[in-house]
Parts: sequence; structure tokens; C-alpha cells
Amino acid sequence: MNTKYIDLIGQTFDFPQEEFKLEDKNLQFHDIDLMELVETYGTPLKFTYLPQISNNINRAKGWFAKAIKKNKYKGKYNYCYCTKSSHFKHVLNEALKNDIHIETSSAFDIDIVENLKREGKITEETYVISNGFKRAQYVENIARLINNGHKNCIPIIDNYEEIDLLSEQIKGKFNIGIRIASEEEPKFEFYTSRLGIGYKNIVPFYNKQVRDNKKVKLKMLHFFINTGIRDNAYYWNELSKCLKVYVSLKRICPSLDSLNIGGGFPIKNSLAFDFDYEYMVDEIINQIKLVCDEEEVKVPNIFTEFGSFTVGESGGAIYEVLYQKQQNDREKWNMINSSFITTLPDTWAINKRFIMLPVNRWYDSYERVLLGGLTCDSDDYYNSEQHMNAIYLPKYNKEKPLYIGFFNIGAYQETIGGFGGLQHCLIPSPKHILIDKDENGNLTTELFSEQQKSEDLLKILGYNGQ
Repeated sequence: MNTKYIDLIGQTFDFPQEEFKLEDKNLQFHDIDLMELVETYGTPLKFTYLPQISNNINRAKGWFAKAIKKNKYKGKYNYCYCTKSSHFKHVLNEALKNDIHIETSSAFDIDIVENLKREGKITEETYVISNGFKRAQYVENIARLINNGHKNCIPIIDNYEEIDLLSEQIKGKFNIGIRIASEEEPKFEFYTSRLGIGYKNIVPFYNKQVRDNKKVKLKMLHFFINTGIRDNAYYWNELSKCLKVYVSLKRICPSLDSLNIGGGFPIKNSLAFDFDYEYMVDEIINQIKLVCDEEEVKVPNIFTEFGSFTVGESGGAIYEVLYQKQQNDREKWNMINSSFITTLPDTWAINKRFIMLPVNRWYDSYERVLLGGLTCDSDDYYNSEQHMNAIYLPKYNKEKPLYIGFFNIGAYQETIGGFGGLQHCLIPSPKHILIDKDENGNLTTELFSEQQKSEDLLKILGYNGQ
């Protein structure tokens, strides 16, 4: 009988896959020996596999290069990384190896840009696309960056006051973009994004505040879909409306030469994940070219802002199953040695799905379980709602430790969870490992941060570590 966990996976999914395989009966992720990580560093732990960041960037650049060539598209393509997905220096250092640009969303982002610029990681040629709702400090920092000579900083206007706020502090002329307030999907509780300016108001706004403003030049129209780039009627409808605005603006604004199709690509959240990136890129380029050719306007340069797609698939977490609680005749709770609320907050806050697989014991029989975190909060769990289907794991055996991994968690979890700060129920943040390759292609590991200690938390709480 096929009763082992490996039989279940083999019957349900195509396995092994590009990043997942078994070696010596244990799971490997991008050829990383996960059990060796566990034996070296213990659990709970998080890790970042840095080469995957460059890999995804270059995959996307390849898709756009192919689509531009196939469609004889005259515009250029620029890849931007959204820093809000992960601000860590090791992430930015890896991403910036690949001739990319930066999208910022808050005042302190500009401080990071200036730091990277001093180190030569960012040059005057690097576009800094400054999004978000801007008030005093953010405006001041953008102005400082532009006044210090970074002319490729393009603040994206989010509301009617921002041009005046920026003009007061920026010396000389500067470029801007305008963000479209796209309509949200029908399932949302509101109709229109709170960010940007409505479709119907873009041209009147340009005529009133930009057209005769000698200090400001409009270079970019920014189009962002909150749910990301998807092959559905909603996305194509919003893109069509965006292109109508672009054509209308381009006719009266010769300086407009770029379209920012913000809204990221999805990342793999299941072994059954299937998304045709190459088709989507080709069709986006095709649609833009068709509309522009039909309306006899020059096609725009294309900017994308990929955050989760850039860094998400580089991250993972490994936990140990500490104990199993049988709460009734049907529900078995496997308790992990950490917390979902604190280390994977998106699973708790928005039911985000990640790939979850056991690291070891694939040749043992399996059972259906629920996963519980260590906090005293009843919401600290991971179940079929987040996982897309029931959770099956090798059967609990207190004599045989079971380790489980969550994969493609590299975006947002540290910043939302409050890296280095207080955690719910004072559950400590796990240690974090950086995994890279040396010049010979061999994997290397480095401890980035230790697991939080009680004195770290007591100091934050005002007890001075005593």
C-alpha cells in the first residue's frame, strides 16, 4: 500500500520540482541541505538564499526582452525593486548586482538610497521611483536627493497638493509621475484605491497643475493593481483604461514617455502553482503596442515594480514539531517551536499561502493535522484555509523529531512581524541565516542574526535587561 508521505506527494503533485528534491530521504531546497542547516544552527530558524533574488530578476528581464523583440516594441524596459518588500542590506546588495532600479515608499527609504549611493551600489543612472503619500519628512528627503544631483529620482504624485510641496523644496526643474487610482476588484470593501488620482481626473489635473508649470516635467504615468498582474478580466480591463489615459495624456504632453505597470507578479505558493509569466509579459507588451499604434502615439518605456517576486522566493523558515495534542476525535494539533503570528504574520493576517513541506521523515506514514504556534492566542495557527487543502505530515512520534519548512516567505514577513522588536507573547524572533554561493559555485552560510534573548526584550520593555 502507498501509505508513506512521499507516496502522497507523488500522487498529488509533479515531484521533484526545480527547487525541491529529496537527497538521502531529506528535503533539499535549491540544493541546500536543510537537515544540515538544522543540525548546524538548530531551530527555529529563517534563511535567505540570496542567488534566487538575482535569478528571479533575470528571469523577468529575459521575458521582457523576448516580448519586446517579438513585438518589435520601440520602448525600453526598466526593472525596479520595491524596497518595502524587504529593506535588508543583503537583499538590496544582491538585487543591485543586476542593473536594476529602486522604488521607494517612505521617508527612510531615501536614507537607504543615499547610503547605497555612497557605497557605489546606486549610481546617478539608477531611477528612484518615489511612491506613496508624501508629507514633510518624505518630501524633504526626496528634495535633498534631487538637489544633490540625482535627477533620475521621479516622485510619483499621489494627491493634488504634492506638486506644491515638492516645488517649495526642490531647486530648479524636476521630473514627476502621476499615479492612477485604479478601481479595486469587486470583492473589496471599497471601489477605488486610496492611492493616486482617479482616471477621469488625470488629464484635468495635468492641465491645471502641470502643463504650464515651468518647474515640473511629467515623465511617467503610474498604474498599480493591488492584486498584482493576473490573467483575468479585471486586470485586462484596468490596463485598457490605463492605456486610454496614457494616450490622452501623451497627445497633450510630449515629455510623457514612460508607463509604470506597478503591481507585482505572483510567486509560487503551492507545488501545484502554475502561472505563465512569459505569456503575460508578451500580452502586456502586445496590448500596449496595439493601443499606441492604433492611436498613433509613441509607445512608452516600460517600468515594473516587483517586490515579492524579487525577494519572496529566496526566503524560508524551519520549525520543529514539539508535541502533538489530540483535542477531540478528529483534530490533532502539531505544536511548533515558534509562532505563526510573529514569524509568518501574513498567514495570520491575510490567510496568505506558503509552500509547507516536512524536511525529514518523507518515507514514514502520514496523518492529517493542524499546526499550532506557541503563543496563547487562539489565532496562532496554520490550517487548510491558508494551505489551500488539508495539511498532511509524517505521523508524530516523540522518539523521531519532525522538522517542517515554509518556503518562499522572503517578502514582508520580517517588517510586518517587527524584526528585532517585541513579539506577541514575547516569543523570540528566530535566528536568521544567509545562504550564498562562492566563486566556485559552492554554497556558503553566514549567521545574520541570533535568536532574540530575554535581555533583548527586557531592555525594549524598560527593564534594562535586569
